[in-house]
Amino acid sequence: MNSSSLPIRLAVIGGGISGLAAAHRLTELAPAADVTLYEQADQLGGILRTVERDGFLVERSADMFTLRDPWAMELCQRIGFQDQLISTNEQHRRAFVVRDGRLLPVPRGWSLLSPTSIRALMGSRLLSLPGRLRVAWDYFKPAGGSGQDESLASFARRRLGREAYERIVQPLVGGIFTADPEKLSMAAALPQFLAMEQSVGSLIRGGKRAARTQGHAAAGGARYGQFMAPRKGLSSLVDAIAAQLPAGSVRCQQRVNQLRQNPDGGWQLELSNPAGDTQEVTVEGIILATPASHAADLVQTIAPALAEQLGEITSASAAVISLGYRREQISHPLDGFGLVVPLVENRPLIAVSFASVKFSGRAPDGHVLFRVFIGGACQAALLEQSDDQLIETAVSQLEQLLGAQGEPVLTELARWQGAMPQYHVGHLDRVSAIESSLSGLANLELAGNAYHGVGIPACIHAGESAAERILRFDS
Repeated sequence: MNSSSLPIRLAVIGGGISGLAAAHRLTELAPAADVTLYEQADQLGGILRTVERDGFLVERSADMFTLRDPWAMELCQRIGFQDQLISTNEQHRRAFVVRDGRLLPVPRGWSLLSPTSIRALMGSRLLSLPGRLRVAWDYFKPAGGSGQDESLASFARRRLGREAYERIVQPLVGGIFTADPEKLSMAAALPQFLAMEQSVGSLIRGGKRAARTQGHAAAGGARYGQFMAPRKGLSSLVDAIAAQLPAGSVRCQQRVNQLRQNPDGGWQLELSNPAGDTQEVTVEGIILATPASHAADLVQTIAPALAEQLGEITSASAAVISLGYRREQISHPLDGFGLVVPLVENRPLIAVSFASVKFSGRAPDGHVLFRVFIGGACQAALLEQSDDQLIETAVSQLEQLLGAQGEPVLTELARWQGAMPQYHVGHLDRVSAIESSLSGLANLELAGNAYHGVGIPACIHAGESAAERILRFDS
């Protein structure tokens, strides 16, 4: 780092997990810097919100993070939070897929696009016999594709066949990205499977090799041993990161309305509070850790081309309905972590997580907690329903799929408008163009889930990398 170019006053705009990670990394690397984090809401964390009610611990959006990418765990270790983490319960580490109204387990060893057990595949009732044989053909099918970016739907149909795509791949991936599979970029969202095809030729053989190399058990649908969550919910992680920041460095209910670049290379921020009071602040460097659409608004007057590029990243919305029941109200054995629903089933939901089965401490004794996901890019019209209608839809689906009887003892609904950026085909080129345009603006960096990954570890990495770049560290 060149200390003569070290910004003294730094602003992080956006108090979600990316912004928090950025602010924390700035204070780690440059303790003398004056770092201020501005968040327009009345609390930090963005969409990460934990609610405790009547003995239930309810996550209003994400509820865990993966260890496949190291950045979340590394941050937890640096702030002394690792002892607050718990793994998924060891029992029932599998998922179900709905077929013709019934819950059938994902074939053992199948992870997203990678089936690793031919025996389990051939014994599965999720696919017809021709569909199973078509998947097995992947073992012998050579690498293909044009070398251009490809959609999930195109890739999965090409490698595994239409039935496996519709019945297994689409619902498993849809539960993560809430995306239109005909538009979702493999290169941006799931590059490991493109690399698997190119290096090994077969997703089956590539999945087997990866499982052996990484020492994974053959879980059905996901490698659940890789997932962790804070014992007291993700809001406790948010609070732990915030507690590491200097006193007075966090300013909630402060909206940044405008950015202006000073002739000397610094920046002016125009701020406002809920009362309508405004003020201007001068800083030497800014990290924009906001949704891409908000970042586009802020740079519109200073970099119209960059704003236009940011505006090309669209987003999807979803609702998360948490429902608590007494255990005796549910006839299903709940011997899995959740279920996903293929689009071809024409049901008004994406997935259901069995939250209290997956993690301990999520429901009081004798009760269970479910999280129902509705909406996404392919069922956006469902979100036009009222809150009561969405809850009624969720309750009805649990009655049909899990044998839920009677009214839930707890309901909690969260709507997330435009919270899921869509990595459409060509996303990597879009991000490259954004970063090229950004390079012309001194001491301005972007972070968040709109660029290089949507999970919590990727968001932390984005924030920390932005901090390292603005301080001239190699990220």
